[in-house]
Amino acid sequence: MDQKHIDIVKATTPVVEPLARDITEHFYPLMFERYPAVKDYFNQSHQVVGSQRQAVANAFIAYAKNIERLDALGDAVAVIAHKHCSLGIQPEQYPIVGECLLAAIAHVLGDAATEEVMGAWEAAFHQLADILISVEAGIYQANNERLGGWRGERRFTLIRKVVESEVISSFYLLPESGEKCIDFQPGQYIGVMLTIDGQVHRRNYSLSARPGLEGLRISVKREPNGVVSNYLHDQLKEGDTLMVGAPCGEFVLNDSDRPLVLVTGGVGITPAISMLDTTIASGREIVFVHAALNGRVHAFREHLERLASTHDNLKLRFVYEAPGKDDVYHAEGYIKESMLAELLPENHDVDFYFLGPKPFMKAVNRMAENLSIPPKQVHYEFFGPLESLH
Repeated sequence: MDQKHIDIVKATTPVVEPLARDITEHFYPLMFERYPAVKDYFNQSHQVVGSQRQAVANAFIAYAKNIERLDALGDAVAVIAHKHCSLGIQPEQYPIVGECLLAAIAHVLGDAATEEVMGAWEAAFHQLADILISVEAGIYQANNERLGGWRGERRFTLIRKVVESEVISSFYLLPESGEKCIDFQPGQYIGVMLTIDGQVHRRNYSLSARPGLEGLRISVKREPNGVVSNYLHDQLKEGDTLMVGAPCGEFVLNDSDRPLVLVTGGVGITPAISMLDTTIASGREIVFVHAALNGRVHAFREHLERLASTHDNLKLRFVYEAPGKDDVYHAEGYIKESMLAELLPENHDVDFYFLGPKPFMKAVNRMAENLSIPPKQVHYEFFGPLESLH
């Protein structure tokens, strides 16, 4: 971008920002109409509730606001790039997005969308696309070069299905060809592609076992109206195959000697199990706090208790919102800040990871702030589109 383009984007961002959601509301239907094949890359439930559209609007405005200091975007670019790589997004798809996004901006701005203004926003989009394409190329290359790695989609076979709770089951996947042991970082996820009733569906699922084992394991919650999750639970059988993208994601376990605190809610427990299993033998102090509705839906409880019985460096706390009469737990209701405070060392110098439903994450994020845990040591991931926790 030249300075004139930058100045125009900066001058018009205050006008575009209040209209950002309107732009994305126009953008997605337009893109799906002009290029129906791209629908296969989007979770339509996120489209229905609008979270995908809001996330794109927020990301594009954040980029525009920081057009002269892109380093201020922090890890957001890497997070988006990893999501794209898990879904198999390719450089040739960016012109489709650019065409439809710019058309949506022009539609919403109306008479304000002069040739000069649209030229600047087109330059801004191309700059962002170039940044993402470059980052994604690096991720694809790294995924291809690591042990058992690959680029694109690879066929895996379901070799075992294990019920972990009334709502969560684990799926053990083994590649049909090539290296069976696949390297990844604890906390990462894979993209899964399935064709159900003639429609292609792509979903991301966290890896729930440690690296170094044969194949990969995901643990999936059955969602009431989840097309893919219900298919996995009810129809996918041992011996069936599915296409899988290489492990991606920035929500990963960092090397550190600090105590590790893992705070999870519901199916958010899955990447934390991978982190725990990777770390437990090191002797590092670990606190594992999990919130669930009750014991019937609490996955991996027996596994956690077995680890705690043989490793003095692991402290467990289970919090049940509505416990059953035979449930054994540490606290009833919701995770409280006072509970976390009691589990932390006096200086609160810990690596703090959390994941769960959005309301849960908002509450835990406030607790981490109130407890003065260093912000750079607080890590979280979203199940779906990137959103705000404030």
